[in-house]
Amino acid sequence: MRLLFLLVGLFAVCSVLGGCPAWSGQSIGSQESSEAPPVSGSGLLPQGVVIGDVTSQGALLWLRTDEAAVVRVEWAPLSVWKQVSTSATVVASISRTALLKTGAETDYTLTIPLVGLTPSTRYRYHVVVGPEESLRSQLPGKAAATGEFVTLPDVTSSETVSFAWSGDLGSGGRCRRGVDGYPIFDVVHRYHPDFFLFLGDTIYGDHVCPSPPNEPGADFKATTLDAYRLRHRYQRGADALRRFLVETPVYVVWDDHEVRNNFAGPYDEQMPAGRQALREYWPIASPREDPHRLYRTVRYGADLELFILDVRQYRSRNVDPDGASKTMLGAAQLAWLLDGLQASTATWKVIATPVPLSIPKGGDSSAPGNDGWAGGQDGTGFERERQVIVDTILSRKIKNVVFLSGDVHWVQANAYDPNQDGAVDFHEYIAGPLSAPPGRFVPTQMVLHPTELFYETGYHNFGLARATKYDFHVSVVDETGKERVSHRIAAQ
Repeated sequence: MRLLFLLVGLFAVCSVLGGCPAWSGQSIGSQESSEAPPVSGSGLLPQGVVIGDVTSQGALLWLRTDEAAVVRVEWAPLSVWKQVSTSATVVASISRTALLKTGAETDYTLTIPLVGLTPSTRYRYHVVVGPEESLRSQLPGKAAATGEFVTLPDVTSSETVSFAWSGDLGSGGRCRRGVDGYPIFDVVHRYHPDFFLFLGDTIYGDHVCPSPPNEPGADFKATTLDAYRLRHRYQRGADALRRFLVETPVYVVWDDHEVRNNFAGPYDEQMPAGRQALREYWPIASPREDPHRLYRTVRYGADLELFILDVRQYRSRNVDPDGASKTMLGAAQLAWLLDGLQASTATWKVIATPVPLSIPKGGDSSAPGNDGWAGGQDGTGFERERQVIVDTILSRKIKNVVFLSGDVHWVQANAYDPNQDGAVDFHEYIAGPLSAPPGRFVPTQMVLHPTELFYETGYHNFGLARATKYDFHVSVVDETGKERVSHRIAAQ
């Protein structure tokens, strides 16, 4: 009873103040685990919950209800929740949102900022869904979903980071099958990555998934906003994916199949609908002044800065001849990348580009022209802009640059020596697909003078990266959990 009165008083104060700040007494670096496993969701949240774009001081929480509903989110360091449950004398500080409403205008989805967080701290969150009258109560509500995540270290902390990346989920050749749907996510979860980088093709909206053998619900090509929404919901029907997302923070960017094959954003009438559905179904941080922006950085302590590129929204037509006016990134994003690389104090500068650097990706009759950075005999491609990036790395002597990519549905690693001085200037690692037909190998373009470190195809996979101030280690793991290839770079 004493605890009951304590909590009533606490939340009354929080209500008057508009929400309590996050408690700051938790020791930095706490990695406590919960006493009970997180709950991914209930019938109130059929697509589960997702934590994304975590920083040292904040995070985004995504959810969806099946109809209009009132939602409240409560969060605090894990130690605070434990104190609340075990002690009647502790004054706990639990932050919570105002009452939020889901509506049809965003397909009943919400992306909710969790702010005022402390670096390197494990947080637990509760999502409460119910009638507005009951949610106005000052007592903590019964959670429809719970989960935990750890905030990133600040830029002065040198901490090892391990993360996974891949892309290409659920094409017409390998859509969701069975209850688990995409069991590879259970394999990724066994490695307990600090985060997952989803490098595009999160849906294949332009592919038909016939049933059988796939689960019903995606036997159409998406061309409208409602159809793209359905395809995103179809992916979240996979239990393995929902289990993974409730415990693993994600950073997501698109490639082409969120709209249609090889699209160029400014010239594709379906792009706004595909982009809106992507934004509704994934937690992606964008500045208020540029709400459609998808490119961004992730700073993980002193040793990793991740530059996530948007290679679709601003690109020229693939069919246009390469030259000074052709761009994949657009002028603003290119300047942001070059400035960021030169200013970065991180040991490792990692550039996430959904399309690879040196693999020619020819188009077809519906979207002619090379779709990746590499050019072809027809004079298309984006080599001129690629060279601008390479020249900046070389002229500014930027060390420890790594490119991560996907899209081609095979595994490959390249060490590049573009100035042919005998020293490797940067590396590229390609992973995927998560669940799609394996790609057919295309010879690597030699303009940047790559040395092929490994190449394999024929299996579903994801990449694992481990970065320290001393080295950067990459391995590729298949859907059975077997490590297929690995490579290590020493920091310069």
